[in-house]
Amino acid sequence: MRRILFIFLLAASLSLLPNVTEGQNVAQGVKVIVIDAGHGGPRFPGARYAGYNEKDINLQVALKLGSLIEKSMPQVKVVYTRKVEKQFSSVLAEDLQARADIAHRNNGDLFISIHANAHRDIRTRGVETLIMGESSMETRVNENILYAHNKDELLDMSDQKTAAIVRAYIQNLQFTYGEYSEMMARLIQEEYVKLGFTNRGVKRQPLKVLYATDMPSVLTEIGFMSNSQDLKYITSSKGQWAIANAIFRAVEQYVTNVRKLALVESPKPAAPTVAPTPSGSQAKSPVQSTATTSSSRGKSKATKRSYTVQILASAKPVEAGNAEFKSYRNKVREIRGGGALKYKYCVGDYADKAAAQEAAKRIRAEFPSAFIVTLDDGAIASK
Repeated sequence: MRRILFIFLLAASLSLLPNVTEGQNVAQGVKVIVIDAGHGGPRFPGARYAGYNEKDINLQVALKLGSLIEKSMPQVKVVYTRKVEKQFSSVLAEDLQARADIAHRNNGDLFISIHANAHRDIRTRGVETLIMGESSMETRVNENILYAHNKDELLDMSDQKTAAIVRAYIQNLQFTYGEYSEMMARLIQEEYVKLGFTNRGVKRQPLKVLYATDMPSVLTEIGFMSNSQDLKYITSSKGQWAIANAIFRAVEQYVTNVRKLALVESPKPAAPTVAPTPSGSQAKSPVQSTATTSSSRGKSKATKRSYTVQILASAKPVEAGNAEFKSYRNKVREIRGGGALKYKYCVGDYADKAAAQEAAKRIRAEFPSAFIVTLDDGAIASK
């Protein structure tokens, strides 16, 4: 099994260079959405509680979500990894890779995997959406909140070769699909909250299926089967339709956001100067700032870490006075990064993360998908 997993990782790692190019296409719009009903077949039923199998719940919600998209968004093609009870292989890594292969063959622009959760503590309940990455507990092999039924779906970060490949992928992901995945995950969680769910937030986990999928991808956990209240809700037709509608509304907003980003045009073709910060001081380009410091002082200095809140990103430069920035017109600063949307527009400069989190709460009133960005010497941190 370890050999199979390493081959799986190696094959995915070889696609890193193409991903940089493919990532540029995301901003062209969302034409194909791939919906993955997690688990399936006799080999991978997922969690089992009170006579219910997770694989069946996942499929029921997936079909409902797909029908909503097909009915209301005819411009978007919906692709299902499965529409019936089935598994793709008796080997888990191959089963998960097959789902990613379906997404790739159909030129997917967004991958949504639907799962139900479980926990040893039956009081644990709520919803969370996962994106590819490492959790905040990076020194641990896997976060122990995940129950035994799906621990095999996590990449084994205790293996040094595996961890090195995965971390290289995660670093590349930050500059290709990471922002899109996080945007989609936040939108889903915001819609769940409107249903009254306990919000367990957006989390990063080294999940095999997200690792294998070369497009913006999320895995959403719609509730805990081990909790009687959650189980009753997610097995009812009413609850499943409510969950499907919540994800659908998030999809609508995501598609709208991506379309806006793709349509943003710069009045001037030349690269713009960095917009002034909220305080009115002129911020230098990260590259210029580093170069100036190095040449003028002739010696290295300690990295200065700070935080800002990103509200928009664009494939093309946008003037600070553009109406897209709403009440933050002429208050944003531009930071160059990688990926399809290399022009990042941010608000504020905070010395500690707590202050940035407080600012983000206010900013999300106008920009729901705004998130905190870590800076090192004014440039987006690599980790």
